[in-house]
Amino acid sequence: MTQPRLTLNDGRTMPQLGFGLWQVPAEETARVVREGVAAGYRMIDGAAIYGNEVGLGEGLRSAGVARDQIFITTKVWNDRQGRQEAARAVEDSLSRIGLPQVDLMLIHWPCPEQGLFLDTWKALIECRAAGKVASIGVSNFRVADLERIIGETGVVPVLNQIELHPRLQQAELRAFHAKHGIVTQSWTPLGQGRSFEAAPVQAAAARTGKSPAQVILRWHLQLGCAVIPRSTRAAGLAENLDIFDFSLTEAEMAAIATLEAGERTGPDPATFN
Repeated sequence: MTQPRLTLNDGRTMPQLGFGLWQVPAEETARVVREGVAAGYRMIDGAAIYGNEVGLGEGLRSAGVARDQIFITTKVWNDRQGRQEAARAVEDSLSRIGLPQVDLMLIHWPCPEQGLFLDTWKALIECRAAGKVASIGVSNFRVADLERIIGETGVVPVLNQIELHPRLQQAELRAFHAKHGIVTQSWTPLGQGRSFEAAPVQAAAARTGKSPAQVILRWHLQLGCAVIPRSTRAAGLAENLDIFDFSLTEAEMAAIATLEAGERTGPDPATFN
């Protein structure tokens, strides 16, 4: 199965659909990675704070697919911000995963009260130059945060991973990303199921014969977002991947757009430190 890929602003490409390892127990991570790769996924989203980078590496090594066919993301956690500390955090992640390089390294949160995300960004630029990471980006950054790191360094993140689902559609951020060539990647893309019973989602599911989850994941793809749903079950992994044989109509996309409620399921980047 050929999956769509998105072109990053550094010229590299990445799969549009992957799966995330948030809240996947460490002892199950290697199995989930193997099953995900076997199902057809080629992008895996991890993070130091998830506590399962060792399992990510184990799963990769036992998956039976060449390393250059799988796109691996991980992230620098909040307590490792700052130029020197972030550089060490990158090394620590590489050691735990067992790789000389990851495809994408993100700053997990801006943590504005710490005032360190600019120095952390400079550390990632240096790690990229040293070949330890292929591409660099951010997560949960607001427009003002993005403007600062771009203005101070001239280096535009390839991607910003943000909470995005039908009840939090992030139009302002998506517009900024589009203007600057930054990929929008959606975390908690199903919004904890809060839109599953909404009339526009139910109507699209009835027309297409797909589940509400599949409808919402397809909505993300048609917005142009990269998306990383999570499942620890082989059946769930397969269901989330089965979204390339149908499309939502313009009317269905417009109807889902009306579900915007400014409703977060996770922390607010303005105050999470």
